[in-house]
Amino acid sequence: MSAALPFAHVPHPAPTAEAVRSGLVADPGFGKIFSDHMVTIEWTEGQGWHSATLGPRQPIALDPAAAVLHYAQEIFEGLKAYRLADGTMALFRPEANARRFNASAQRLAMPELPEDLFIEAIRQLVAVDADWFPTVEGGSLYLRPFMIATEAFLGVRPAKEYKFIVIASPAGNYFKSGAPAVSIWVSDYTRAAPGGTGAAKCGGNYAASLVPTAEAFAKGHDQVLFLDAAEHRWVEELGGMNLFFVMADGRIVTPPLTGTILPGVTRNSLLQLAAEEGLKVSEEPYSLDQWRADAASGALLETFACGTAAVVTPVGKVAGRDGEFMIGSGGPGQITQKLRSRLVSIQRGEAPDPHGWVVKL
Repeated sequence: MSAALPFAHVPHPAPTAEAVRSGLVADPGFGKIFSDHMVTIEWTEGQGWHSATLGPRQPIALDPAAAVLHYAQEIFEGLKAYRLADGTMALFRPEANARRFNASAQRLAMPELPEDLFIEAIRQLVAVDADWFPTVEGGSLYLRPFMIATEAFLGVRPAKEYKFIVIASPAGNYFKSGAPAVSIWVSDYTRAAPGGTGAAKCGGNYAASLVPTAEAFAKGHDQVLFLDAAEHRWVEELGGMNLFFVMADGRIVTPPLTGTILPGVTRNSLLQLAAEEGLKVSEEPYSLDQWRADAASGALLETFACGTAAVVTPVGKVAGRDGEFMIGSGGPGQITQKLRSRLVSIQRGEAPDPHGWVVKL
């Protein structure tokens, strides 16, 4: 049913003119420009996945009673297509995104999508919209697969109809501050609680983060930091990224995956790369108070955030209602730069890929 599911191809009646597209991809920023096409696949109870279509990107027709609009049955993923040195396109660990997508689907009582169908949908879209790859240095084609509940009903139960969609967006740099390292604000709000949906990549998690994120922006910071819900003491993650701490004794520490933190694909990759660099990798709880104390004493050398959109980003300053503190010199550290360079080099085919992470298209 999955790999053999045929894709109907619907021609675009008015694709973007080459001159217009070239201007758009010269400096696209992040998440503002979209390519011409999208993939849609339907799921219906009793029939399963069907009606796979590659066609023009267009508005989605939804009944006003569609379940996604009332009960937020929605999940998504984020990954990138890269252009390699030989001009071909490649994905980075798409099977990991497919697995996480299905883990999110399980948590929100949605149907799982076969991994090979998830990847094939992306292949189809990248193939037709490869010309939307940005010309800016470090650019990529950001891919957003998502699934919504489309059944029209107002009863509180899992929907019986869903739509899986993939769209693409040429992407440049995620952060626009221009600073060598980002500044983060410690929020009084909670992102996720034990037993909740913190480990799922669902829209509701991000909706709940918008007020604290806006507060961080208003105070002049680039991102918001969430602490744990129970004690409001332990560092969990940023609004959309995982955190790592580089210690003076050669350790790298990151908060453990206990169900309230999103299991990032970039996070997992960096854990492996750090170990290969001879660093002792530790997944353990790390408190805000310890972070402040270690930064002051020099026991902490660097902090960085990571995620698909921002890749690896140094953290230079942490601020909250109890004051602020600087990490190192406030700029990018050697380990942060080294790990970022190794990761990006593998993603772009510029370095050996011993793990088989790069999937050529």
